[in-house]
Amino acid sequence: MPVLPGAEPFRHEGGEVGVLLCHGFTGSPQSLRPWADHLAEHGLTVSLPLLPGHGTRWEDMQVTGWQDWYAEVDRELRALSERCARVFVAGLSMGGALALRLAAKHGDAVAGVVVVNPANKVHGLSAYALPVARHLVRTTKGIASDIAKEDGAELGYDRVPLHCAHSLRTFFRLVDGELAQVTQPLLLLRSPQDHVVPPADSARILSRVSSVDVTEILLEQSYHVATLDHDADRIFEESLAFIGRIAPSVGKEGTAAGG
Repeated sequence: MPVLPGAEPFRHEGGEVGVLLCHGFTGSPQSLRPWADHLAEHGLTVSLPLLPGHGTRWEDMQVTGWQDWYAEVDRELRALSERCARVFVAGLSMGGALALRLAAKHGDAVAGVVVVNPANKVHGLSAYALPVARHLVRTTKGIASDIAKEDGAELGYDRVPLHCAHSLRTFFRLVDGELAQVTQPLLLLRSPQDHVVPPADSARILSRVSSVDVTEILLEQSYHVATLDHDADRIFEESLAFIGRIAPSVGKEGTAAGG
Protein backbone atom coordinates (compact mmCIF):
# COMPACT_ATOMS: atom_id res chain seq x y z
CA MET A 1 0.00 0.00 0.00
CA PRO A 2 1.30 3.47 -0.86
CA VAL A 3 1.96 5.82 2.03
CA LEU A 4 -0.73 8.47 2.53
CA PRO A 5 0.27 11.95 1.32
CA GLY A 6 1.79 13.76 4.28
CA ALA A 7 2.59 10.59 6.23
CA GLU A 8 6.02 10.07 4.69
CA PRO A 9 9.08 9.67 6.90
CA PHE A 10 11.38 12.70 7.12
CA ARG A 11 15.15 13.00 7.45
CA HIS A 12 17.38 16.04 7.47
CA GLU A 13 21.17 16.09 7.53
CA GLY A 14 22.29 18.87 9.85
CA GLY A 15 25.04 19.30 12.43
CA GLU A 16 26.57 17.05 15.07
CA VAL A 17 23.46 17.09 17.29
CA GLY A 18 20.70 14.70 16.22
CA VAL A 19 17.08 14.32 17.24
CA LEU A 20 14.93 11.23 16.75
CA LEU A 21 11.19 11.98 16.73
CA CYS A 22 8.68 9.17 17.37
CA HIS A 23 5.03 9.53 16.32
CA GLY A 24 2.05 8.02 18.11
CA PHE A 25 -0.16 4.94 17.92
CA THR A 26 -2.23 4.86 14.66
CA GLY A 27 -0.70 8.25 13.75
CA SER A 28 2.05 9.19 11.32
CA PRO A 29 5.02 11.55 10.88
CA GLN A 30 2.51 14.23 9.82
CA SER A 31 1.72 14.93 13.49
CA LEU A 32 5.37 15.79 14.19
CA ARG A 33 6.47 17.23 10.84
CA PRO A 34 6.24 20.93 11.87
CA TRP A 35 8.37 20.08 14.92
CA ALA A 36 10.89 18.24 12.73
CA ASP A 37 11.02 21.19 10.32
CA HIS A 38 11.66 23.62 13.17
CA LEU A 39 14.56 21.57 14.52
CA ALA A 40 16.00 21.12 11.02
CA GLU A 41 15.82 24.87 10.37
CA HIS A 42 18.00 25.39 13.45
CA GLY A 43 20.75 23.15 12.14
CA LEU A 44 20.00 19.85 13.83
CA THR A 45 20.15 16.46 12.17
CA VAL A 46 16.59 15.09 12.36
CA SER A 47 15.06 11.65 11.86
CA LEU A 48 11.28 11.18 11.86
CA PRO A 49 10.54 7.58 10.80
CA LEU A 50 7.21 6.06 9.79
CA LEU A 51 6.41 3.19 12.15
CA PRO A 52 5.58 -0.18 10.51
CA GLY A 53 1.88 -0.57 9.70
CA HIS A 54 1.23 3.16 10.00
CA GLY A 55 0.52 5.82 7.40
CA THR A 56 -1.34 3.56 4.95
CA ARG A 57 -4.49 1.78 6.18
CA TRP A 58 -5.41 0.12 9.45
CA GLU A 59 -5.42 -3.33 7.86
CA ASP A 60 -1.66 -2.99 7.36
CA MET A 61 -1.20 -2.12 11.01
CA GLN A 62 -3.13 -5.19 12.16
CA VAL A 63 -0.24 -7.53 11.32
CA THR A 64 2.30 -5.49 13.34
CA GLY A 65 3.03 -5.17 17.05
CA TRP A 66 5.14 -3.24 19.53
CA GLN A 67 8.28 -5.18 18.64
CA ASP A 68 8.03 -3.87 15.05
CA TRP A 69 7.43 -0.27 16.13
CA TYR A 70 10.26 -0.29 18.68
CA ALA A 71 12.69 -2.01 16.29
CA GLU A 72 12.18 0.82 13.79
CA VAL A 73 13.07 3.61 16.23
CA ASP A 74 15.91 1.54 17.68
CA ARG A 75 17.44 1.24 14.19
CA GLU A 76 17.04 4.96 13.60
CA LEU A 77 18.72 5.79 16.91
CA ARG A 78 21.70 3.59 16.07
CA ALA A 79 22.00 5.22 12.64
CA LEU A 80 21.84 8.72 14.16
CA SER A 81 24.44 7.77 16.78
CA GLU A 82 26.87 6.81 14.03
CA ARG A 83 26.85 10.29 12.48
CA CYS A 84 26.07 12.58 15.44
CA ALA A 85 28.08 13.44 18.55
CA ARG A 86 24.94 13.86 20.69
CA VAL A 87 21.50 12.36 20.10
CA PHE A 88 18.19 13.28 21.72
CA VAL A 89 14.98 11.23 21.57
CA ALA A 90 11.50 12.73 21.53
CA GLY A 91 7.95 11.54 21.02
CA LEU A 92 4.23 12.18 21.20
CA SER A 93 1.87 9.83 23.07
CA MET A 94 3.01 6.23 22.35
CA GLY A 95 6.02 7.88 20.71
CA GLY A 96 6.86 9.20 24.16
CA ALA A 97 6.88 5.64 25.50
CA LEU A 98 9.13 4.58 22.61
CA ALA A 99 11.51 7.45 23.41
CA LEU A 100 11.59 6.55 27.11
CA ARG A 101 12.44 2.93 26.32
CA LEU A 102 15.23 4.04 24.00
CA ALA A 103 16.61 6.15 26.85
CA ALA A 104 16.32 3.25 29.30
CA LYS A 105 18.03 0.79 26.96
CA HIS A 106 20.72 2.95 25.35
CA GLY A 107 21.97 4.90 28.39
CA ASP A 108 24.70 7.39 27.54
CA ALA A 109 23.98 7.09 23.80
CA VAL A 110 20.89 9.25 24.51
CA ALA A 111 21.71 12.79 25.69
CA GLY A 112 18.18 13.80 26.67
CA VAL A 113 14.47 13.00 26.32
CA VAL A 114 11.51 15.18 25.28
CA VAL A 115 7.99 13.76 25.58
CA VAL A 116 4.65 15.36 24.74
CA ASN A 117 1.54 13.87 26.38
CA PRO A 118 3.34 10.54 26.86
CA ALA A 119 1.19 7.43 27.24
CA ASN A 120 1.90 4.90 29.97
CA LYS A 121 -1.20 2.71 30.10
CA VAL A 122 -4.25 1.53 28.12
CA HIS A 123 -7.07 2.78 30.33
CA GLY A 124 -10.61 1.62 31.04
CA LEU A 125 -12.24 -1.72 31.74
CA SER A 126 -11.99 -2.56 28.05
CA ALA A 127 -8.21 -2.87 28.46
CA TYR A 128 -8.69 -5.99 30.57
CA ALA A 129 -10.92 -7.52 27.89
CA LEU A 130 -8.38 -7.05 25.09
CA PRO A 131 -6.76 -10.51 25.32
CA VAL A 132 -10.14 -12.10 24.49
CA ALA A 133 -11.90 -9.28 22.61
CA ARG A 134 -9.18 -9.04 19.95
CA HIS A 135 -10.16 -12.54 18.78
CA LEU A 136 -13.83 -11.54 18.50
CA VAL A 137 -13.76 -7.97 17.23
CA ARG A 138 -11.19 -6.64 14.78
CA THR A 139 -11.32 -2.91 15.46
CA THR A 140 -12.70 -0.11 17.62
CA LYS A 141 -13.14 3.59 16.86
CA GLY A 142 -10.07 5.70 16.22
CA ILE A 143 -8.33 8.17 18.51
CA ALA A 144 -6.86 10.62 15.97
CA SER A 145 -7.28 14.41 15.83
CA ASP A 146 -7.80 15.30 19.49
CA ILE A 147 -6.93 18.92 18.73
CA ALA A 148 -8.42 22.14 20.17
CA LYS A 149 -7.47 24.23 17.14
CA GLU A 150 -10.46 24.51 14.79
CA ASP A 151 -8.52 23.84 11.60
CA GLY A 152 -6.22 21.26 13.17
CA ALA A 153 -6.28 17.74 11.75
CA GLU A 154 -4.13 14.69 12.44
CA LEU A 155 -3.46 12.16 9.71
CA GLY A 156 -4.31 8.94 11.54
CA TYR A 157 -6.51 5.87 11.28
CA ASP A 158 -10.23 6.10 11.99
CA ARG A 159 -10.12 2.54 13.36
CA VAL A 160 -7.87 0.92 15.98
CA PRO A 161 -7.03 -2.77 15.39
CA LEU A 162 -7.62 -4.56 18.72
CA HIS A 163 -4.67 -6.87 18.13
CA CYS A 164 -2.45 -3.77 18.09
CA ALA A 165 -4.17 -2.27 21.13
CA HIS A 166 -3.38 -5.48 23.02
CA SER A 167 0.24 -5.31 21.88
CA LEU A 168 0.36 -1.65 22.95
CA ARG A 169 -0.88 -2.60 26.42
CA THR A 170 1.90 -5.18 26.70
CA PHE A 171 4.45 -2.59 25.60
CA PHE A 172 3.29 0.01 28.12
CA ARG A 173 3.65 -2.50 30.94
CA LEU A 174 7.15 -3.36 29.76
CA VAL A 175 8.22 0.30 29.58
CA ASP A 176 6.67 1.05 32.97
CA GLY A 177 9.00 -1.51 34.52
CA GLU A 178 12.01 0.08 32.81
CA LEU A 179 11.38 3.74 33.73
CA ALA A 180 13.82 3.62 36.65
CA GLN A 181 16.57 3.07 34.07
CA VAL A 182 15.85 6.48 32.54
CA THR A 183 18.51 8.81 33.98
CA GLN A 184 18.86 11.41 31.21
CA PRO A 185 17.61 15.01 31.41
CA LEU A 186 13.86 14.94 30.74
CA LEU A 187 11.49 17.57 29.36
CA LEU A 188 7.84 16.57 29.70
CA LEU A 189 5.14 18.74 28.13
CA ARG A 190 1.51 17.86 28.77
CA SER A 191 -1.98 19.15 28.08
CA PRO A 192 -4.30 19.36 31.12
CA GLN A 193 -7.18 18.88 28.64
CA ASP A 194 -6.27 15.63 26.92
CA HIS A 195 -9.07 13.32 25.78
CA VAL A 196 -6.77 10.42 24.86
CA VAL A 197 -4.14 10.19 27.62
CA PRO A 198 -5.04 11.21 31.22
CA PRO A 199 -2.72 13.30 33.44
CA ALA A 200 -2.07 10.19 35.54
CA ASP A 201 0.22 8.84 32.82
CA SER A 202 2.59 11.80 32.98
CA ALA A 203 2.47 11.78 36.78
CA ARG A 204 3.42 8.11 36.88
CA ILE A 205 6.29 8.59 34.44
CA LEU A 206 7.66 11.52 36.46
CA SER A 207 7.43 9.50 39.67
CA ARG A 208 9.27 6.47 38.26
CA VAL A 209 12.14 7.83 36.17
CA SER A 210 15.54 8.29 37.84
CA SER A 211 16.30 11.54 36.00
CA VAL A 212 17.47 14.41 38.22
CA ASP A 213 17.20 17.13 35.56
CA VAL A 214 13.42 17.17 34.99
CA THR A 215 11.23 19.94 33.59
CA GLU A 216 7.43 19.74 33.32
CA ILE A 217 5.52 22.27 31.21
CA LEU A 218 1.72 22.58 30.94
CA LEU A 219 0.19 23.18 27.51
CA GLU A 220 -2.97 25.00 28.59
CA GLN A 221 -4.35 25.74 25.12
CA SER A 222 -4.02 22.29 23.54
CA TYR A 223 -5.52 18.81 23.55
CA HIS A 224 -3.67 15.52 22.97
CA VAL A 225 -2.00 16.22 19.61
CA ALA A 226 -0.38 19.36 21.00
CA THR A 227 2.29 19.35 18.27
CA LEU A 228 -0.44 20.45 15.81
CA ASP A 229 -2.34 22.62 18.29
CA HIS A 230 -2.21 26.12 19.78
CA ASP A 231 0.88 25.35 21.87
CA ALA A 232 2.90 23.87 19.00
CA ASP A 233 5.32 26.81 18.80
CA ARG A 234 5.95 26.57 22.53
CA ILE A 235 6.81 22.87 22.19
CA PHE A 236 9.23 23.64 19.37
CA GLU A 237 10.91 26.51 21.25
CA GLU A 238 11.10 24.77 24.63
CA SER A 239 12.53 21.58 23.11
CA LEU A 240 15.13 23.53 21.14
CA ALA A 241 16.14 25.45 24.29
CA PHE A 242 16.34 22.17 26.25
CA ILE A 243 18.57 20.59 23.59
CA GLY A 244 20.69 23.73 23.37
CA ARG A 245 21.24 23.76 27.15
CA ILE A 246 22.50 20.18 27.18
CA ALA A 247 24.36 20.34 23.84
CA PRO A 248 25.61 23.96 23.63
CA SER A 249 26.96 23.51 20.09
CA VAL A 250 23.41 23.75 18.71
CA GLY A 251 23.10 26.68 16.33
CA LYS A 252 26.85 27.22 15.99
CA GLU A 253 28.73 26.94 12.72
CA GLY A 254 31.06 24.03 12.02
CA THR A 255 29.18 21.40 13.97
CA ALA A 256 29.55 18.58 11.48
CA ALA A 257 29.67 15.07 12.93
CA GLY A 258 33.06 14.35 14.42
CA GLY A 259 34.01 18.05 14.28
